[in-house]
Amino acid sequence: MPPNKPYAFVTYGCTEDARQCHAALNGRQLQCQGRTVTLYLSFVDKVESHVGMKAEMPPGLKVLEDFVSPEEEVQLLEAVDWSFYSNVFLQKTLKHRRVKHFGYEFRYDNNNVDKNKPLSGGLPAVCHPVLERCLKEKHISIWPDQLTVNQYQPGQGIPPHVDTHSAFEDTILSLSLGAKTVMDFRHPDGRSVAVVLPRRSLLLMKGESRYLWTHGITPRRLDIVPARDAERSVAVTPDPCDLTLNERGTRTSFTFRKVRHMPCDCAYPSTCDSQRPLEVPQRFSLPCTDVDAVQLEMRFVHTVYDEIAGHFSRTRHSPWPRVGDFLRSLVPGAVVADVGCGNGKYLGINPAVFTLGCDRSHSLVQICADRGFQAFTSDALEVPLRSGVCDACISIAVIHHFSTQERRLTAVKELVRLLKPGGKALLYVWALEQEYNRQKSKYLKERGVGPVEGVEPGSVGQMDTTAARTVGTSSSAAKSSQPELSIHRNRTAFGSQDLLVPWHLRGGVQKEGQEPSHIGEKGALLASGSTPVYHRYYHVFREGELEELCRKVRNATIETSYYDQGNWCVILEKTL
Repeated sequence: MPPNKPYAFVTYGCTEDARQCHAALNGRQLQCQGRTVTLYLSFVDKVESHVGMKAEMPPGLKVLEDFVSPEEEVQLLEAVDWSFYSNVFLQKTLKHRRVKHFGYEFRYDNNNVDKNKPLSGGLPAVCHPVLERCLKEKHISIWPDQLTVNQYQPGQGIPPHVDTHSAFEDTILSLSLGAKTVMDFRHPDGRSVAVVLPRRSLLLMKGESRYLWTHGITPRRLDIVPARDAERSVAVTPDPCDLTLNERGTRTSFTFRKVRHMPCDCAYPSTCDSQRPLEVPQRFSLPCTDVDAVQLEMRFVHTVYDEIAGHFSRTRHSPWPRVGDFLRSLVPGAVVADVGCGNGKYLGINPAVFTLGCDRSHSLVQICADRGFQAFTSDALEVPLRSGVCDACISIAVIHHFSTQERRLTAVKELVRLLKPGGKALLYVWALEQEYNRQKSKYLKERGVGPVEGVEPGSVGQMDTTAARTVGTSSSAAKSSQPELSIHRNRTAFGSQDLLVPWHLRGGVQKEGQEPSHIGEKGALLASGSTPVYHRYYHVFREGELEELCRKVRNATIETSYYDQGNWCVILEKTL
């Protein structure tokens, strides 16, 4: 059963009744709210009921139902004039929703507000009765001066995040108007809870729920909600006997905040941008276990690409010529999987073939969708496609992000699994040898002149020589023997095979050679007065290493291998 999908479970008294149901309903199409829905049935041994399990709300989180009347809801929605929604930057950056700001503009390039440039007009007068009621009922103690209005269509959402500590004071208020939704909250230790936000309810986040837990809305059209309390604000429990689906409508949120003018001194320094730069700079070691590897890649690959997706995409325009040649050599009608498709720059190279892309970064997949390409979110180690369905696969600049040899080998095996016998896979990985046959790669040649298409732009920083800190949960003794990850310096030869490569968001002020101050929870360098510098993990391949890895796959042979501008490349053919 594919994970993170909605299922309905039906229990029968005997096996024969279950068989008859399967025969009668499997594959049947139904009309549901103007759409055709196909029923797919399967058998399970048992259905576990988690009756009595109660999900705990994050501390400091409260939802007040029916906080505004239907009449107030209409007035608030009519007060937002979307006809003046002409900010081109926002439209490009926030394709997953519409947004307007009052009081102060929230800057999505640095996740903060310009406190010296308040917007004219302040907060809309129609909001005053709501805020006066909040003051009277002691939900807040000070009048908010910043309002962000987000409008979400069905299928849209917002990535998990913690509102910037230095930007706003403690309490955050958010009204849900027009439709209800489910908001996901996650603690750094992995605990998570999904909370139903009914229409016309007011969400209050204080203390731990505001400062420590991330909150976000998963982009989807249907939410799983409790069946017995469908219109109540409750946490969604795992009890399948009390779950149903709710189709989303157009939801508009009014989020009120008070701009902070002093550094934050909260009790949660691990997520506090005001306090983290004071910490000792950290270094990280290679993982000892697969659990460690997952944690390292989550922090220094997956999270980073979601954060930098827009800027990353703007530096990825022209395809590598030999990758284009490979795709154009395929016969018309061929089925191609681009595993790790990024912004989709290879998905439209050959219109005569059917190309499907997948990427671990939801933000990059959304960019592919906005460009009209077929793409879905997936880990390269477990692609949800049937075995043997592809005539060709490509994996361009993906496998070098896996932090152990076992995981890199699994990624190659997964590509071969997707191929038909005789199908071919093209693999590109970053090379340790950035100077080969007395020729420097573009990455080295273009030092100091800005981003170069096809290489790794945005890389700044220097080798870090501070004390080590390890990633994961393995024993201290085991960790201390592991090689440490260094921070690579922009456009220089690699000093080791396993390293962190910085990505400096455009518009920042950090200069090459500047001393890094701290690597934050999302792999971002947090220096006072500059935009974040995000660090991505890489294992750069030495000559012959990619071929050696591919030879460990039993049912594939190497057709050819070559060096292409700082990358080692292999074309594999599936034999069985």
